[in-house]
Amino acid sequence: MITTERLVLRRWRDADRAPFAAMNSDPVVMEHMPGLMPRERSDDFADRIEAHWETHGWGLWAVEVPDTAPFIGYVGLWPADYLAPGMVEVGWRLASAHWGHGYATEAAREALRFGFVEVGLPEIVSFTVRQNERSWRVMERIGLVRDPAGDFDHPRVDPTANPHLVRHVLYRLDRDTWRRLVRADDRDERPVHDGQLARQETDA
Repeated sequence: MITTERLVLRRWRDADRAPFAAMNSDPVVMEHMPGLMPRERSDDFADRIEAHWETHGWGLWAVEVPDTAPFIGYVGLWPADYLAPGMVEVGWRLASAHWGHGYATEAAREALRFGFVEVGLPEIVSFTVRQNERSWRVMERIGLVRDPAGDFDHPRVDPTANPHLVRHVLYRLDRDTWRRLVRADDRDERPVHDGQLARQETDA
């Protein structure tokens, strides 16, 4: 379990499954996904998340807001080796009632620290469809940089059923760059990457 300024990032509990399934069947939350997720698939995903933690010692945390909400979604690291060997993404999915508070940004920054320091990853990526501005704004706020040459057609999206969800934008951050950003944050001198404007922290 890890505690950030406002959040608890922890392993999953049986009690998380019902709100997780509700979130996965919410059209607002799943707008940029290929479809809603029925309870059976949602539970299967929760099983795979826990199995990955048991096997690898890292994964997607269940996120809670103490004294406010026992479960608001997940944030953490997940393998993306179907795109490239050893690739790991930082990702998040929060219930829409908890958007707009900066929770995704807060938890994802801790996921980067955990991935680079505790797991020893050399690079962490993230990706989404271009129209999911809420998500790629979070990527930029936590320091990831767009790699236009890395944009790709997602191999797990059916181009016939969901042509608008095929093309994905790719963001990257390597460990050395992350360390420089952390040092700059400590000095209140966070650099702005070329073409990246400073923005208000009003993310999902």
